[in-house]
Amino acid sequence: MTSADNLEVNDLANFGKPVTEMFKQPQSPEEWEQYALTEEQLEFFQEYGFLSGIKILTGEQVNWLNEELAEFNPIDKERKKLFYHYESNESEDPNRVLFHAIGGWRAAKGFHDLLWAPAYRMAAYQLMGGSFKLFHDQLFCKPSKHGGVVAWHQDFSYWTFTKPMNHLTCWIGLDNANDDNGCLYYIPGSHKWGLLPVTGLAGDMDAVQKILNQEQLASFNKRKANELPKGYASFHHPLTLHGSYANTSDRSRRAVVINAMGPNTVSNIANYDRLDALKHFPPLGKDGQLLESKFFPLLFDADKELGSLKKTIPILAKTKRNN
Repeated sequence: MTSADNLEVNDLANFGKPVTEMFKQPQSPEEWEQYALTEEQLEFFQEYGFLSGIKILTGEQVNWLNEELAEFNPIDKERKKLFYHYESNESEDPNRVLFHAIGGWRAAKGFHDLLWAPAYRMAAYQLMGGSFKLFHDQLFCKPSKHGGVVAWHQDFSYWTFTKPMNHLTCWIGLDNANDDNGCLYYIPGSHKWGLLPVTGLAGDMDAVQKILNQEQLASFNKRKANELPKGYASFHHPLTLHGSYANTSDRSRRAVVINAMGPNTVSNIANYDRLDALKHFPPLGKDGQLLESKFFPLLFDADKELGSLKKTIPILAKTKRNN
């Protein structure tokens, strides 16, 4: 296998483990305990469908990722081929800009190794209720003064080409995020509404309100701003309704997202009606086929990492998580 030190446009998906010293990995089960979420945090996620304020990155690590991010836009043709989706501007508003890309973990060492950040992996394990794999990563970047929106949506409404629904999203800020520069917003409790129709990702911010009933609209009006310092993360359920408004401030709003899935996730493309969106996605195989290629590495093996400590680390039971 090619040495990671010699990789330029080579595919980092060839490496199912960290390739740098960006993150110090726990060397014993006990070293994982410092990253563990509390029972109260798990209960909050179960009730409201999201959990915020989890520190993932140091300032130095944020700077590392932002330096790599600057190399992605613009990007050379060969490196661009590693992305599953790449839009330097996905905004439907000609006066706004939203950079959205999927697959950065394959193109830069820092974004690759971010998947193995210990604080991320422990929190995701507890919220997923077990071992998990990478589904894919994403980048959402809004420049100052004219950054575009990410319209209200549920993540799983775009992911029905997989099953069962056992996914988790982690949003990590690469800038301080607040209401002024287009931070994420959540609708508390919306993960209990069931699957909603797709109403668009980068266009009309209010489109989703047309499909909500009166009770849901009342909850919508209680939306919660996910204001976070850079390097901090929020996690949300695949059915939690979320979105972010335009950036009209004089600061950028950059973020990286890690989407995880359970180890038994399989392809469900037979009746998927947006196959064109998957033309650059890793091969999913036939309907019912396990997603187990190098593009979906196992990020946390609870038995291997925790050993007997697995009995004492609280996790969110799958039956509770998806109800």
